[in-house]
Amino acid sequence: MALIEAPARTASRLARMLATPLVPSAYLDLFSPLASGATLRARVIEVRPETRDAVTLVLKPGRGWQGHIAGQYVRLGVDVDGVRHWRAYSLTAPPRPDGLITTTVKAIADGVVSNYLVRRATPGLVVQLDQATGDFVLPQPRPARALFLTAGSGITPVMGMLRDALDSLDDPLDDAVLLHCAPTRDDVIFGTELRRLAATSELTLIERHDDVHGMLRLEQLSDLVPDFAERETWVCGPTGLLDAAEAHWAAHGISDRLHTERFRPTVVVAGEGGTVRFENSDITVDADGATPLLTAGEAAGVLMPSGCRMGICFGCVVPLREGAVRDLRTGDLTTAAPGDGVAIQTCISAAAGDCRIDL
Repeated sequence: MALIEAPARTASRLARMLATPLVPSAYLDLFSPLASGATLRARVIEVRPETRDAVTLVLKPGRGWQGHIAGQYVRLGVDVDGVRHWRAYSLTAPPRPDGLITTTVKAIADGVVSNYLVRRATPGLVVQLDQATGDFVLPQPRPARALFLTAGSGITPVMGMLRDALDSLDDPLDDAVLLHCAPTRDDVIFGTELRRLAATSELTLIERHDDVHGMLRLEQLSDLVPDFAERETWVCGPTGLLDAAEAHWAAHGISDRLHTERFRPTVVVAGEGGTVRFENSDITVDADGATPLLTAGEAAGVLMPSGCRMGICFGCVVPLREGAVRDLRTGDLTTAAPGDGVAIQTCISAAAGDCRIDL
């Protein structure tokens, strides 16, 4: 059953948007945010607790969703206290007949988005959604023997692959070993499901709990998985684990059998003004926090698209590749990590820290 916004919330959004001139897609965003033609979004259908600090979000993507392969990830745009943040999260289930997708989020210390999604997300929340991407996936045909080495939330892309491959009728994964590390037994995300798979012999599961076994050292790998060198291996977890795995596999001359997944979070520091780089023009300027980016760019000789110069016609919209800008009308911040390409209006946006613009 479709979730309907509370009447007061809908009325408030309608009043705000009718007071501001819009492009056609904005009306689709207002009345049907998941419709084809609207900016790609997803609606949270269910929030399912996994551990004390991790939840699975069941999402209904908009009609522009193009599907995914188990193991890939998506970037979610989440508005937290008036600032839009983008973060990458792995998809934790294969494509479903009902079209829903799932991603699992673990709250990290000082993580603005992860803590918001774990502590505050509720069914009905609408988030921005990018298409799935990433090559941390199982090949076709499946390898004869596979090893998955994960720690913490690094289990999330692997869970998507396991759920897909172990249930496959055409090309199942017959010999899979999962070596997973977590602080305690209770901190193992998907722990109940993984132990059930191990109990039915669908998966060889080796759990390492820091409070019992101490931190895993890869010198121990030969004892835990004696034939690891003969297995195609996928590793996901903290940077230290990935670096150690790459060095260990290289030392054994089997780097070609190792596949890793790395997310490199970017911390965007917001302030008043900053350095603005216009990428295609190869021009960098210092801009204060009160001057529109359109004005700052033109003063530096950048050929800037423009129109009404009042935030009405959307003729000045360009991608913000990285950094933070502030809406001079409302004070709202918009942030972007490298590659995001968040659309901004330069005539009513000012630098709120160092940023890069696609011009």
